Amino acid sequence: MSLEEDAINLHRMLKGKIEIHNRVSVDSLSKDKNDTLELIYTPGVAYVAKEISKNKELTYDYTSKWNTVAIICDGTRVLGLGNIGPEGAIPVMEGKSVLFKVLGAINAFPLCIDMKDKEEIIRFVKAIQPVFGAINIEDIESPKVLEIVERLHKDLQIPVFHDDQHGTAVITLAALINALRLLHKEMSTIRVVIAGAGSAGYGIFRILQEAGSKNIVVTDSIGAIYENRVEDGGLDNPYKRELANKTNPEKLSGSLADVLKGADVFIGVSGKSNILTKEMIQSMGHDPIVFALSNPDPEILPPDALSAGAKIVATGRSDFANQVNNALVFPSILRALLDLRIRSLSEDMLVAVATAIADIVDSTHLKSVYIIPKVDDPRIIHIVVRTLKDAIQRHIDKKKGNQQQ
Repeated sequence: MSLEEDAINLHRMLKGKIEIHNRVSVDSLSKDKNDTLELIYTPGVAYVAKEISKNKELTYDYTSKWNTVAIICDGTRVLGLGNIGPEGAIPVMEGKSVLFKVLGAINAFPLCIDMKDKEEIIRFVKAIQPVFGAINIEDIESPKVLEIVERLHKDLQIPVFHDDQHGTAVITLAALINALRLLHKEMSTIRVVIAGAGSAGYGIFRILQEAGSKNIVVTDSIGAIYENRVEDGGLDNPYKRELANKTNPEKLSGSLADVLKGADVFIGVSGKSNILTKEMIQSMGHDPIVFALSNPDPEILPPDALSAGAKIVATGRSDFANQVNNALVFPSILRALLDLRIRSLSEDMLVAVATAIADIVDSTHLKSVYIIPKVDDPRIIHIVVRTLKDAIQRHIDKKKGNQQQ
């Protein structure tokens, strides 16, 4: 059977990949054996409800809020499939819920919502805030999703994690750190070309810049993004304008093929397959690095990239070496957000996490086909939680120092 047939048959058999289990056993609902029932429901539960009504923070101690995440998706940009609607997104988000549980011991609920308006989505997320400990935004089209995340960061009392933006950025940086270590290149001296100016491309630009990259060029469907570009309506949203102002120091223009000439690194998050050719890789600089991360079909297949001279190749897929996939990141970061009750993540925190994940692969094991830990590496969660805890403490110490001055 083909992969397509196997996947469809499995989902037909399972009829859903997640379900709810009680954390308490109620052996009988009869009047003779109702001690547990009267504690977890009426009349006993009324005492708990009263306590929470006086102090909302007790929801973390008395309810499941401490360990629940809402996955919010409107179905407008699902995987590489595009706008397939909220129903089409359900199996993808159920799969994500499984990964949350298996890799992070987190209860994640796929909320695939039938609303496309930015303000409606923001109101919906704000309305469900009481029952969840964190929000994971997933597969909503850009630039709308960037505006949604920015607003929610300001308005919510719980953390908001945008997987396409933050998760992809962290794992991409981790992989790049190790690729550069192997090739003895420095972050500050390389030229990076990012194909794709959506959520992932924007997030990768932000984290690479924070990590010390000084020469980044981002391309969209028109070509290179640069200051005052006027082609086809110019820079149509504030995030592209930010990219124009903060990237492309050499003011390169033209197509992806044009700006790749002499570049050290290609990072593909375009959502489009086969846009990178062998000739384009051959035009890159010495020992080029190719991260073709679009799923399910990358910008170029690894055998083709390697035969064209790429020194290190990564994709987002598990059937090739070097899987640079946000599945390696989101369970551990959400675990840390929930455990530490962090309200937001700064860019320097994300860089710290990426560096810690890169360091898991020690120098004796680091090689061109192993630059990143495996998705199920049990060390990741503990390292990410510890790294974020240390980063938070540094922020607190820095804030205290500024106040004392």
